[in-house]
Amino acid sequence: MKNKYLWFTGVLVLGLIADQATKEWVVRNLEYGIDEVHIIDGWLSFVHAHNTGAAFSMFEGAHYLFLAFTVIATLVVVDMMRRLPADAAFLGGILGLLLSGAYGNAIDRLRWGWVTDFVKCYTEHPSLQPWLIETFGTNVYPIWNVADASLLVGVAIYLLHGLIVGDPTEAEDDPAVSGDDGAQTAS
Repeated sequence: MKNKYLWFTGVLVLGLIADQATKEWVVRNLEYGIDEVHIIDGWLSFVHAHNTGAAFSMFEGAHYLFLAFTVIATLVVVDMMRRLPADAAFLGGILGLLLSGAYGNAIDRLRWGWVTDFVKCYTEHPSLQPWLIETFGTNVYPIWNVADASLLVGVAIYLLHGLIVGDPTEAEDDPAVSGDDGAQTAS
């Protein structure tokens, strides 16, 4: 198995297991909309929430639209994997991370009709809380899960990698790299 596929598969599987296991724990141990486990008082807790939309509850109820995006994401990632050099293990892992996030939330949508979210970030800091409520209408960041984190971190790292290193598939087409200066020779 090529290095990129090994990392892709490993990260994809581990990401899915982490996402589904944490959501299962939440469903079994926290009563929906009631229980809250404080991890860092005033900043971080676990709750049991449902989201029928996307990030920030946008497009609520667009169940089939999100499943269609998952299919499209799969096709795009498969094409990107195909074009990566065999030794591009890092990018293979990042693409696995992206797809684990997409699949983790798609599994919830297919199984329940919503996504189980549980990580609640907020502040009760006396100077920050009023400012956040005045500015954004809340002092609570939208509740999220492991799949959401996988998507966000995967996209961020992929974009940073692209900005710093560039597109690894372009090196094959670059005449300076391939030794072809584009000049025509007469025979």
